[in-house]
Amino acid sequence: MKAIVVKKTDHTPTYHDAQLVDVPKPELVEDGQALVEINAVSFNHREYWIRKGQYPGIVFGSILGADGVGRITDIKSEHPKHRVGDRVIIMPSTGWYKDPRGPEEAYYIRGGSHATGVFAEYHVAQQDDIFKAPEHLTDAEAAALPLAGLTAYRAVFTKGQVTQGQNVLITGIGGGVALMALAFCVAAGANVYVTSSDQGKILKAMRLGARGGVNYKDDKWGTHLERLAGGEQFDVVIDGAGGDGVKVFTKVLRLGGIIVSYGMTVKPKVDYTMAAVLRNIEIRGSTMGSRQELEQMLAFVTKHRLRPVVSQIWQGLESSEEAFEVMKNGSQFGKLVLSLKTSSKL
Repeated sequence: MKAIVVKKTDHTPTYHDAQLVDVPKPELVEDGQALVEINAVSFNHREYWIRKGQYPGIVFGSILGADGVGRITDIKSEHPKHRVGDRVIIMPSTGWYKDPRGPEEAYYIRGGSHATGVFAEYHVAQQDDIFKAPEHLTDAEAAALPLAGLTAYRAVFTKGQVTQGQNVLITGIGGGVALMALAFCVAAGANVYVTSSDQGKILKAMRLGARGGVNYKDDKWGTHLERLAGGEQFDVVIDGAGGDGVKVFTKVLRLGGIIVSYGMTVKPKVDYTMAAVLRNIEIRGSTMGSRQELEQMLAFVTKHRLRPVVSQIWQGLESSEEAFEVMKNGSQFGKLVLSLKTSSKL
């Protein structure tokens, strides 16, 4: 079968190859496994960081990709939970089942790691790591959902404890996680505000339910944010940027406010000061989520008929380099998807 694998290179600056190669089609060897023919896959910034050599535990020669949707073509189980022909998504990681604090076992995100990825024509996974794709989603939307949806769901509800009527700030709108967090918070009845350096992305977010947004490159963006919120303080910040934003968060958050950090794309540290301590502001790290949280997320998406935002779709695994180039320049608003099936429900 065809698959995209990560190959180590000596490029300066570091940028490893993502090569389309022929590899053996996977076989079912353990009880409880299912073979999925992949219809569509989507990109996360994780694949880009792997190519830049900035992600831990890279396994060179392994298949990339954590997000995909497809149809089950074979099952090896005396007690199957699914049926051949079911349209399914795959849990984007292994080793985390239901503990809300963290993984119970050795934990790997699929793709470029010890857990093989889904950027391939076929993928084998345990039945327990396979879930029916929400019926209202297209293949492109379903492929865009797992990692971003799970990360956002845990950040918003498990860690952020967002509820109706709260004021929530989501930073860096336009990425997959931030957009899913926006959808979840709006569906929960929260008042959502966003940040971006692109006014066009702020306007798009407002069409998706945000109350307003500010440009984080403006020196006084915290003051502008307070004015937008009518002087009301914020309950929760969902942050994927890191860096100096915590100084502003400390000023705009209520006493006991929560900062959920699911990434640090701007700077890999935050400046948590005594001022935050005195205001009882908490920083809660949050990455991905458990199998149980994925199940809860899918139920929430189905109940509220939510749809991931898809920025662009290409045909075939051979188009992956084009998608990487779009991700590199950061112009996308939503997820980047490759369709592997010309007849798939896009």
